[in-house]
Amino acid sequence: QVQLVESGGGLAQAGDSLRLSCSASGRTIREYAMGWFRQAPGKEREFVAAILCSGSSTPDADSVKGRFTISRDNAKNTVYLQMNSLKPEDTAVYYCTKYRVIYGVANPHRPDSYDSWGQGPQVTVSS
Repeated sequence: QVQLVESGGGLAQAGDSLRLSCSASGRTIREYAMGWFRQAPGKEREFVAAILCSGSSTPDADSVKGRFTISRDNAKNTVYLQMNSLKPEDTAVYYCTKYRVIYGVANPHRPDSYDSWGQGPQVTVSS
């Protein structure tokens, strides 16, 4: 079983940048697609971005396209989410997650495609 620990959340102002890190332990994640989701108060968990084990990323959610970039460093067993040009509507708890199936790629935007989740750091963006 893999454990995912995120870091890098916090407070930001509109237009700022933050980088979230997700460090995995317990097993290697190099054979798995990884994703980032977020959940704002009163809203459903929302897909943000996903990256395949090859390093290719899937299309990001429209709400973050052109501003957020997902990447991975398999040597460090870590996944990142670089968030630029932050907006108040980006305020949410952000979750790192591991794809359920080894080398799997189907439906990366669906939460039920993943089986391990981090604790979710809060990101708050003020205007």
